[in-house]
Amino acid sequence: MTDQQRVQPEWPLYEVFVRGKRGLNHVHVGSLHAADDRMALLHARDVYTRRNEGVSIWVVRADAITASSPDEKDPMFAPSGDKVYRHPTFYDIPDNVPHM
Repeated sequence: MTDQQRVQPEWPLYEVFVRGKRGLNHVHVGSLHAADDRMALLHARDVYTRRNEGVSIWVVRADAITASSPDEKDPMFAPSGDKVYRHPTFYDIPDNVPHM
């Protein structure tokens, strides 16, 4: 066994999001390791859409995701609390507007 065969770097971790046939949003369905983006997409298709339930797949390297911490929820989201105009409570939505 050569040194290269003994030392195998771990493939990067990808997070997988699938949009279902009846859904409007991509939903996180799991994670997988892959050598590159293309392999991640193909593995995600094989693992997470085996029953033909997806219409779109997103794969994102986990190390590329930046997220807020639940511990920071008060300071992070407090600035939007005083902007009532951002909440659709003052508007009448017509019945023929889909997906609201």
